[in-house]
Amino acid sequence: MTASDTHNQDLTDDSRPLAQGVSVIERFLATLPGTPGVYRMLNGRGDVLYVGKAKNLKKRVVAYTKPERQTLRIQRMIAETASMEVITTHTEVEALLLESTLIKSLGPRYNILLKDDKSFPHILLTADHDWPQVLKHRGARTRRGEYFGPFASAGAVNATLSALQRAFLLRSCTDSVFSSRTRPCLLFQIKRCSAPCVDRISRDEYGELVAEARAFLSGQSQKVQKDLAKRMEAAAEAMEYERAAVFRDRIRALSRIQAHHDINPAELAEGDVIALHQAGGQTCIQVFFFRSGCNYGNRAYFPQHAADAEASEVMAAFLGQFYADKQPPREILLSQEAAEAEIVAAALSEKAGRKVAVVVPKRGDRKRLVENAYDNAREALGRRMAESGAQSKLLDGVAEVFGLDGRPQRIEVYDNSHIQGTNAVGGMIVAGPEGLMKAAYRKFNIKSTELTPGDDFAMMREVLTRRFQRAQKEDPDRDRGQWPDLVLIDGGQGQLSATLDVFAELGIDDVALVSIAKGPDRNAGRERFFMPGREPFSLPMKDPVLYFLQRLRDEAHRFAIGAHRTRRAGAMVRSPLDEVEGIGAARKKVLLQHFGSARDVAAAALGDLEAVQGISKSMAKKIYDHFHPHG
Repeated sequence: MTASDTHNQDLTDDSRPLAQGVSVIERFLATLPGTPGVYRMLNGRGDVLYVGKAKNLKKRVVAYTKPERQTLRIQRMIAETASMEVITTHTEVEALLLESTLIKSLGPRYNILLKDDKSFPHILLTADHDWPQVLKHRGARTRRGEYFGPFASAGAVNATLSALQRAFLLRSCTDSVFSSRTRPCLLFQIKRCSAPCVDRISRDEYGELVAEARAFLSGQSQKVQKDLAKRMEAAAEAMEYERAAVFRDRIRALSRIQAHHDINPAELAEGDVIALHQAGGQTCIQVFFFRSGCNYGNRAYFPQHAADAEASEVMAAFLGQFYADKQPPREILLSQEAAEAEIVAAALSEKAGRKVAVVVPKRGDRKRLVENAYDNAREALGRRMAESGAQSKLLDGVAEVFGLDGRPQRIEVYDNSHIQGTNAVGGMIVAGPEGLMKAAYRKFNIKSTELTPGDDFAMMREVLTRRFQRAQKEDPDRDRGQWPDLVLIDGGQGQLSATLDVFAELGIDDVALVSIAKGPDRNAGRERFFMPGREPFSLPMKDPVLYFLQRLRDEAHRFAIGAHRTRRAGAMVRSPLDEVEGIGAARKKVLLQHFGSARDVAAAALGDLEAVQGISKSMAKKIYDHFHPHG
C-alpha cells in the first residue's frame, strides 16, 4: 500500500456550529482526489472523531456537506470537525484494510468500535529443542515451532492440553527442568509424560509421538485414532496386554478431547462461526472457533455503536476490526450478510494471502452451527442487559413509559401455560434493581374444577386472587417487600379486564397494572400495551425499555412452560393405583410385582387380589371396588 497526499485544514475552535464544520469539509473537498482511500475527521484538539473509507473519496466526503440528510449523531460529528486528513490507496480493498487498522488503533468516538484487548491463546509444539514440548502460548510468536488455535479461552486450552498429555505423553516442562532431572517426575507416574528427560523412551519413539500429536492437531484425528486402534489390537493378539492397555488409554484421551466440545462438525475443518444479535440499541456478537475439526470454544463481544446502527454495518465493522491483527480462517460463517460483503471478503482474502470464504449458510450443519451461535449471542446480550448498571436506567424508563411515581423496586410478571386446558399452571417471575429475582419466582397449579378448559381469563383470575390474598394476609402493612410496584400481564384488553376485576374484588387500587399483547403475526417489536384509563400504545422498536419488557415477558413464558412440563410429566408417570385410598409405596410395589402392571391389577378378580401376599381381604375389597364401582 502507498500513502499519498495528507490534507490538513487546521482550526482551533472545538465548539464551532454545524455551518462552520460544513465549511471545513467544503474547503477540504477542493483538493480531494476521486480515488480510493481513507479519510479522518478531527476536532480542534487533534483527536480523531471518525475514520471512513471510500471507493471515491470526493463523492463520499461531499455527502457531509449536506448535514440535513444525516442523522443527528453525524450532524454533531460534522459540527465538531475542525480538520480532515486523507490517505489514498490503490484499491477499495486496501482502503478497507487500512480503515479497520486505524479504527482499532485510534478508537474514534463516532465509529462502531470493537473493544478487544485480549489476545487468543494457542497450543505450541516447539521446534527449538531435540525433545519438543507442548505448551500453552499467548502473545507474539517469537519461539520456533508450530502454533495451533486460536482457542477462545485459557480454560479451553488447558482442557485440551490435559487430554493431549494423556494421549501423546509429550513433555511440558521447561528446558532447564528437563536438563536437570535425574529421575521421572510425577507426570510420568500418572501416565502424562513419557519421561524423555531420563531416557525412558528412545528418540525415535518420542519422535513418533510428536508426529502423532502434530497430525492430530492438524485435523487428522480420525487417522491417528485408527492407527492407535490397530496397534492396540496387534498388541493384544501378541498377548502384550500392558502395551495394549497403553494404547487403549491414549485412545480414550483422544476421545475426551473431542467429547469436550459440544459441536464438532467434521466438514468444517477450519472456520469461524459469527452470529450477531441486536436488541435495545445494543449488539452481541458470538464467535465460535473451529480448527482441525474441533470446537476450540467461543467468546462474546459487545461492540460500541449508536443505538440505531444497522446490523449489517455492525457486522462489517466487526469483521474488519476483529481480523485486523488476526489471521482469518479459510471459512467464515455469518448469521447475516455484512454491509459491502464482497469488499469485506476480498479484504480478508488479501490479508490471509489466500481465499477466505465468507458465507451466510442457508441449510444443513453449517446453518445449525450459526443458529447455535445466534442463540448464544441472544442469551449473552440478555444477561448483560439484565446484570449491567443499565438496569436502573431501564427501570427509570419503565417508570416514565407507564407514568409511575418512581423507579419500580419490584415488578411481577404473570403468564399461564397448558395444553387444551390440561395440567394448567400459572407462573410469576419477579425483577428489580438487581435484575431477575429468581428466589421470588412462584408457580400456581390451577386448582379450580369449574373452569372451562383453556379459559385463560379464568386461570389468570385464580392465580392473581391467590397471589394477592396471600399478600394481604402475610404483608398487610406492605412493609415486608411482598407487594409489587408494577404488575405485567401477558395478554391484551381481556386479560387486563380480568385482572382489574380481581383487584376490585380485593380492594387493591394502588398497584400499577399493564397488559402486553403481541403484535400482528406475533412479531416481537410490535407489542401493544394496555393500561386502565389510557389508549393502547406501542414503543419504538429499538427502545431499550421495550426490549427489557420483552425479556421479562419471555422469562415469565419460559418459567410457566417449564412448570407446566414438570406437572405434565408427573401426571404421565402417575399410576392409577395412586388414586386408591390406603395404597402406599409398599403395597403398590407388591401388587405390581404380582400382576406386572396397574392395568392388570385393575382387571384382577377379587379372589386374585386376596391371594397377593401382604394384601388383606379388606384391602383387596377396597381395591376391587375402586376399579369396579358398579360391580
